[in-house]
Amino acid sequence: MREIIRNKIVDSITASAPQFTLRDVRLPNIKGKVKAVIGIRRSGKSTYLWQVILEKLKQKARRENLLYFSFEDERLAGIKNTDLQLLVEEYYTLYPEMRDKNNVVFIFDEIQVVPGWETFARRVLDTEKIELFISGSSAKLLSREVATSMRGRAMEVPIHPFSFREYLRHLGREPEKEIKHLKKSERSRLEKDLNEYLLYGGFPETIGASRRDKYELLKGYIDTVLLRDVIERHQVTHPIALRWMVRQFLSNAAGLFSINKFYNDLRSQGIPIAKDTLHEYLSYLDDAFLIRTISLAGGSERRRMVNPRKVYPIDMGFINLFAFSDRANLGHALETSVMIELERRGGEIAYIRNSTGTEIDFLVRFPDGHFELIQVCADLDDPVAQKREINSLLDGLSEHKYASAHLILLKPNLLLEVPKKIKLHQASNWLLNED
Repeated sequence: MREIIRNKIVDSITASAPQFTLRDVRLPNIKGKVKAVIGIRRSGKSTYLWQVILEKLKQKARRENLLYFSFEDERLAGIKNTDLQLLVEEYYTLYPEMRDKNNVVFIFDEIQVVPGWETFARRVLDTEKIELFISGSSAKLLSREVATSMRGRAMEVPIHPFSFREYLRHLGREPEKEIKHLKKSERSRLEKDLNEYLLYGGFPETIGASRRDKYELLKGYIDTVLLRDVIERHQVTHPIALRWMVRQFLSNAAGLFSINKFYNDLRSQGIPIAKDTLHEYLSYLDDAFLIRTISLAGGSERRRMVNPRKVYPIDMGFINLFAFSDRANLGHALETSVMIELERRGGEIAYIRNSTGTEIDFLVRFPDGHFELIQVCADLDDPVAQKREINSLLDGLSEHKYASAHLILLKPNLLLEVPKKIKLHQASNWLLNED
């Protein structure tokens, strides 16, 4: 094991970074904390760790100060947490002049395969002058058990599939100037790219693939997450119920989900399962980043728990796996993309049910403390829909006077008149954070 670890260290220090698209990821700037890079499989976590290395090199770090070590290697099968100290010893044997320096960075990818890695991570932070990054395939890294064992020493760095800006950057079409200064042809190209993004999502590997290959890749991602990050990890005893739950979420993206209703549906199909088990399955899917959920805003914790939650897939591409019409799901895809973008921006997100019975897609509190009410629509050509959506926001403003109101549309409606209290956004502008 010592020889394998030494060889991997040498190979890592001499390796060249792969080609990749730069990600817009916020990195916490707090010393003495582990940076835990988490996210759904195939979202680009390992690639982002190479971006960290290149950014450190731009800051004049020496290459030998930056160790990227992947534990997803068959030669490391059976590695124990006691073997992890060999990694530190071998690194400083090769580079003794680096010891007790503040500019050494250890990047441990897929470290969760080593049982008891948390104890090692805490100890190496306390005994060596290093900056430590860790990565894994699911949110297990920062679940309650791991966070407790790390004793508050970890901060999360979430990696999502590409944002719309990152998607354009990957295609080589990121706008070099503000959208308002684009030519008509450039604007049309941008809107076409947005439609493709909403239909097929932002997983890096799917971009440029044929439509059939996109679907095969996305189905494979779901199957892998369910098998490895949920069924195997948590020893799920009712995989059929779990798969029905996932199908329900993806075929009804941005919809309300009630455990009680789903429980009754399963019973009517002759599938015996406890409600507590369904609650656990929901938390497992959220931990694996396959879905994101938001609760009803306001009131007591009990009120939030008993009311249905809105459920979103982590990527819009998942929606069309169970759809019969691309167009029918464009509104759900847009709402999903907005919700995930709000999460990227650090928002605390809930949905609103006004006292009048109307609903608002999102109430968001941002890190700077300001609140926004946000309604999302693919289009508002129907006068009845216009009145409903605008009145919902006005009702929300009367009950949440501290918030501003925003209406996000996929396509502009030149005939649409909105009260001055409501700010109208075109989706492409909003997703690029230019509006």
